[in-house]
Formats: sequence, structure tokens, C-alpha cells
Amino acid sequence: MDIYDKKLKDEKILALSLEKPSLFGALIDRYQKPFFRAASKIVGHKEEAEDIVQEAFTKIYLNAKKFKEVEGASFKSWAYKIVINTSFTHYKKVKRARETASYDHPDFYEGLADDGARDIGEDLDAKILISKTLPKMPEHFQGVLQKYYLEDKSQKDIANEENVSVATVKMRLFRAKREFKKVLCLA
Repeated sequence: MDIYDKKLKDEKILALSLEKPSLFGALIDRYQKPFFRAASKIVGHKEEAEDIVQEAFTKIYLNAKKFKEVEGASFKSWAYKIVINTSFTHYKKVKRARETASYDHPDFYEGLADDGARDIGEDLDAKILISKTLPKMPEHFQGVLQKYYLEDKSQKDIANEENVSVATVKMRLFRAKREFKKVLCLA
């Protein structure tokens, strides 16, 4: 059996890789570039996107036993969900870290050069990408993503604001991220 045969289903390769981990390389070869493009569109930084893809592949492999084939859901959709969620989580952490950075310490200003200006510009690029993608989505998805990722509101705060349960907000976020991925991949 040729593991790199395009006719061999991803799900089969994943299952085989549980017995022989080196076979997972075939999935990495198939999906590394598309995953990188998806992560890059969200975070806007090449190096961060590379880290995200590596982290996502690690999560995929470590959770391979949890993957179940169901009608309408393939390995590809499951794996993209992991990449998108990892990208969003990373973006949110970086955003929060930049907002809470201490700018009053003198060492901050000594180390600040052109690289600092580039980082701000790249963060702005990610925000621009997100702000261009959100309007292409249904309104109910726009709002929950806007509040959670761009306004940094907690799920509990959103639930209170919209007078719904936290479970409802979690489901809306799940569906909104899935829709965001679809819109982003079509762009």
C-alpha cells in the first residue's frame, strides 16, 4: 500500500498512523500548505502561522483516536476546525498580550526599533482581514465573533448581554468559527 497515493483516504491514513506514527507524514504533506494559508489569513504573521500549523498537527495526531467518521464530516473538516480554533486562540492571546504589555518600562523603548512598527502593522493587517471577512457572514455570526475575539468579551458577558445561556454562546461561537473558515477559504 502506497501511503502517498492520492486515492488513499485521509481517514485511513490517520487510522494507520496510530499504529505506525511515521505514516502521519503523508497527512502533513497533504495539508501543510492549505493549513498554513488558513492560519496566515487569521493571524497575518508567517512565523506565527507556521507555529500554529505545527501545533494543530500535534493536536490532530494526539486526538486521532477521538476522530470518528460521520456522514457529512470528514477528516479534512475536522482538521480544519482544529487549525481555525488554534489560530483564533493564538490571535486572541497575542491581542491580549499586546494590550496588557507594560509600555512604561524603559527597556521597552530601548528595544523598540523598526521591528516594533512592523508588528503593529501586521496586527493591523490581521484586524483588517477579519473586519473585511466578518461583513460577508450572516449577522448573528458577525456579532458573536466581534464580541468574543475583537472586543475580548467573555462567553458569560456575551450570554448576559444577549440574555441567553453560556451554552448557547458556545454553540454560536462554534458555528460562527465554522462559517468564518468557509468564508475565509472562499476569499
